[in-house]
Amino acid sequence: MADSPQPVPVSFPEFQPLTTAKWQERLTRDLKGQDPATLRWQTPDGFAVEPFYHQEALAELGGAPAPLVRAAGAWRNVPTYVVPAASRGHEAIDRAAAALQLGAEGAHFVLAQADEFDADYLAQQLPLADTYVGFTLRRGAAGLLARLAATGAGSLRGFLVLDPLTHHVPDLATQLQELRGVLATSRAWPEFRALGLDVAYYGNRGATTTQQIAFALNTAAAYLSKLPNEELSVADVAAALHLHVAVASNYFFEIAKLRAFRRLWATLLHAYGLPAEAAEHLTIFASTATWSQTTLDPHTNLLRHATEAMSAVLGGADAVSVGTFDSLFHEPNDFAERLARNLPVLLREEAHLGQVQDPAAGSYYLETLTDTLAREAWALFQQLEAAGGLPAATGQVMSLLHEAAQAQFRRIATGQQVVVGTNRYQNAQEQFDFNPKRLLRSPGFDSTRATYPTEVLRLATALHFERRELKKKRAALVLLGTHTNEIILESFLQTLPKLERPELHHAHPEGTLSVLFSSSEQATLMYATPEQFGQLARTVSGVPLDEAGFMPPTLLTADLATMQEAVQIFGLKEFTVEGYSTEAVLSRLQGRDASPGAAAASEAE
Repeated sequence: MADSPQPVPVSFPEFQPLTTAKWQERLTRDLKGQDPATLRWQTPDGFAVEPFYHQEALAELGGAPAPLVRAAGAWRNVPTYVVPAASRGHEAIDRAAAALQLGAEGAHFVLAQADEFDADYLAQQLPLADTYVGFTLRRGAAGLLARLAATGAGSLRGFLVLDPLTHHVPDLATQLQELRGVLATSRAWPEFRALGLDVAYYGNRGATTTQQIAFALNTAAAYLSKLPNEELSVADVAAALHLHVAVASNYFFEIAKLRAFRRLWATLLHAYGLPAEAAEHLTIFASTATWSQTTLDPHTNLLRHATEAMSAVLGGADAVSVGTFDSLFHEPNDFAERLARNLPVLLREEAHLGQVQDPAAGSYYLETLTDTLAREAWALFQQLEAAGGLPAATGQVMSLLHEAAQAQFRRIATGQQVVVGTNRYQNAQEQFDFNPKRLLRSPGFDSTRATYPTEVLRLATALHFERRELKKKRAALVLLGTHTNEIILESFLQTLPKLERPELHHAHPEGTLSVLFSSSEQATLMYATPEQFGQLARTVSGVPLDEAGFMPPTLLTADLATMQEAVQIFGLKEFTVEGYSTEAVLSRLQGRDASPGAAAASEAE
């Protein structure tokens, strides 16, 4: 139109450009002479983040890198639905079909037993040819795709995550052969990625940002090396690759993580002789992390999910799945699912986060962070490849993962890493919207999360005080986890003035499990080897010692005499903090008055 406004250059002449030296001078003045270097942040990934970045940062990168533009423009809002074992999936499919009418743009099904999933019912309820659908499963991929193809729905859109390498399956050769068949079947579906990498496995178990990127590259390299044959080329395998990542609440790092993935993907494919254009077709499905979810003060999960979803979108994810805030302790419900589904809708429709691709491009900080993460991850990737790659280096990968998770547990226990509602600004009067006893007994209670050691202690403590007040006659033994007593000690010491922090009387040996013995009279923190606890659990549960497949539950109950005798027979040892009883430790962690004298008087009564 003739009267349409014409674009003009954007200029702010009233703001004079400032050099880095001027910024440094201003920082020093505002810090009243303190060295700005003291504001450097040492990251869990092993490198430091500067207090500010200026235009020289891009010069050090050789100029501003090219923006990372996805082949497909818009990102999708794709909720996740868990389909339990022995379920046909009808309930989950019905929920997904309803969500498509209410703002969802696809569905992701996590199948515990793929052979039972009703593909015909899925095709009846969802227009598969037009709907983005993802599947995550451990076995039965070939059968599932065959049933989907038999529905006559035509070319599928979406992805499949099987990833036997990441899940350490014992029959890897058989699974790889099945994957070759899956890739052959899906070759006729250009918008379906059948070789999904479960990078979320590492993100939801405490891996650092660098580790997540490196481990994913090692996994991709293994598939690119092992899967091609006479009928399947390297290009075919690369075209089928897809990433499922977990996005946690470290806002800028998660944005940079997704950008670093895309940068390094081109480098990896180049090493296999593939053109740069092949990397442009990488698709990323980003889920809010279960690692960062909490049971305590659970509405804070809504805030975490908001920043995580923003990181996913701004980092360049092709599809985003927001989890429900109460999934740790509630069955799927309309209210929580509506909140989760509407969060991406708000980001697109009200915050307009879908209108610009790679908005982080050109940012001094984010470009530097992306480059640093990419360099660190590539170095770790090469180190693991030199050790034989996957699966040969699986032991090294799991050791690094364990160290990173334990370090984060310690940071949370000491308050160095803040988790609002769990280790800072706790609600001492919080009324649980669930039954702690039932939750601790539930096999589905996620014990891999960052706050689990802190939460299980809080839940066990609440359970103990409830039992004491009700004068329960039966005793309980709660499995707190590995190394939890160390975390309990560090958390407890943070509640005391520095001058009152006692020394640890004696630590429990390496590799033992922490347990809480609870009766109406007392509570005792103890430790045991996995073998001791396993034998005790079998005895209390009435399971023969030679029966295979038994998994000790988190919560054991029995009459007091039986439990006391079992504890003595199997040699569980008491964990102590010098000068404080277990009751005093638990009371203080629960926010109750618990001086050593008060605790001693309470026990004397």
